[in-house]
Amino acid sequence: MNANGFHVAVVGATGAVGSQMLKTLEDRNFPISKLTLLSSKRSAGTKLTFKGEEFVVQEATPESFEGVQIALFSAGGTVSKQLAKEAVNRGAIVIDNTSAFRMDKDVPLVVPEVNEEDLKWHNGIIANPNCSTIQMVVALEPLRKAFGLSKVIVSTYQAVSGAGAHAIEELKNQARDILDGKEPKASILPVKSDEKHYQIAFNAIPQIDKFQDNGFTFEEMKMINETKKIMNDTKLQVAATCVRLPVVTGHSESVYIEIDREDVSVNALKEVLQHAPGVTLQDDPSNQLYPMPANCVGKYDTFVGRIRKDLDKENGFHLWVVSDNLLKGAALNSVQIAESLVKLNLV
Repeated sequence: MNANGFHVAVVGATGAVGSQMLKTLEDRNFPISKLTLLSSKRSAGTKLTFKGEEFVVQEATPESFEGVQIALFSAGGTVSKQLAKEAVNRGAIVIDNTSAFRMDKDVPLVVPEVNEEDLKWHNGIIANPNCSTIQMVVALEPLRKAFGLSKVIVSTYQAVSGAGAHAIEELKNQARDILDGKEPKASILPVKSDEKHYQIAFNAIPQIDKFQDNGFTFEEMKMINETKKIMNDTKLQVAATCVRLPVVTGHSESVYIEIDREDVSVNALKEVLQHAPGVTLQDDPSNQLYPMPANCVGKYDTFVGRIRKDLDKENGFHLWVVSDNLLKGAALNSVQIAESLVKLNLV
């Protein structure tokens, strides 16, 4: 770091998450001495504004990372696999928002409110977890610390922005077509040309990413495996069902947990969450106060409500968890990792 800050690169700067990374870096006044914006060849030449200054986006190549100290990647797993290690070889610390390295044993998978200390053993690449995983572990980690945690069953209701900027436009276009009495064009999901396509507008699609041999989708397996890695608990029981909804931004999750104690009240859980970092408790059923994606857009916290004890299991509880998937689920968590690196003198 020089007197003015760090040389930071953003890879995928023109995408939905990349643009949020830039906004978050600016809003949180991250110390930057030099900013390099990178993208695919197709998007190179695009002009973006940061703190009132215009920057021209460059095509990402190995040489682009000369002198870069922190590189925020959000341009897809293929790009990360091609360029992340090239960036590390040139002295950069890579914070990668794709699934390319998340389960590598030598790569820490970090949510700063949960496992910031894992940053101390990075080898140049740090993985940002899946968006739906991040908000869930932010809500569950304080409860795990207070009461123990043995089982998690989660159903997600995920916004289309998690599939990229093109998906937002597709949802809007499909909604217009249907309202105008036209046949909607093909859906964002699945993404492979040899798979079926379904409309997302006015629909709910119980598939995010490809199905695995065990019947779970890759998105569901990401939530299962990443949660265990972040919490450093291979014995934790986790199951997930991930669903895409016609919501632009903001993932919602219905989470059932079983804790290790049977003498815990709903108010005890609320008390813990009331003081948990990165959590806002919104739980007043008498006034119909609970988290909703429309109200969390543009906000940093993970919102938790609808906390109630299971009717059959004394140590079972239900929660409703909502967060802006482009912020805490992606851009914000990446920037928070960079802030933690600075705080811990690791860069």
